[in-house]
Amino acid sequence: MAIDKEKIKEHIRGIIEALGDDPNREGLIDTPKRVAEMYAEVFEGMNYTNAEIAQMFDKTFEDDLTFSQESSDMVIVRDIDIFSYCEHHLALMYDMKVTVAYMPRGKVIGLSKIARIADMVSKRLQLQERIGTDIAEIIEMVTGSQDVAVLIEGCHSCMTARGIKKTSAKTYTSALRGRFADDIALQMRLRK
Repeated sequence: MAIDKEKIKEHIRGIIEALGDDPNREGLIDTPKRVAEMYAEVFEGMNYTNAEIAQMFDKTFEDDLTFSQESSDMVIVRDIDIFSYCEHHLALMYDMKVTVAYMPRGKVIGLSKIARIADMVSKRLQLQERIGTDIAEIIEMVTGSQDVAVLIEGCHSCMTARGIKKTSAKTYTSALRGRFADDIALQMRLRK
């Protein structure tokens, strides 16, 4: 489903009017168009399912090392910066840092693809919890490994800029799959 920029422009004009301003005044006349362009960019991920994102970034390399099911060798990429928009308030979820880990099972994914997957998943109306689950699902699809973990730390403007206004509050979520779900030692390695 493609993003409908014309409908966005129409509704942004209506919001400007509902706020009591004139959408035809000089400073606002191009605002609906600018917002529609911004939304097309920041919500690009809404155009794709998780399976389509997995296909888009399915660039793996055969791994000549043989990892057994008992092996605890893992790939960890930390501090992937993303932002998203809360589906409850359309408020910005910002300063989000994502850590993705997986245990290779015969193939490894290009490291930049992990960051690209996190970025594309964040470009949806989201919940922080779902971002982690979606990233984990896509990494599992691409790598074939069931041992995947995604940790996210983020700030939410629906808590910092409005409502309770707690500017230092951070939200931590984790999506732990396979051995990461039960192995405390592996979980500890993630948090170092």
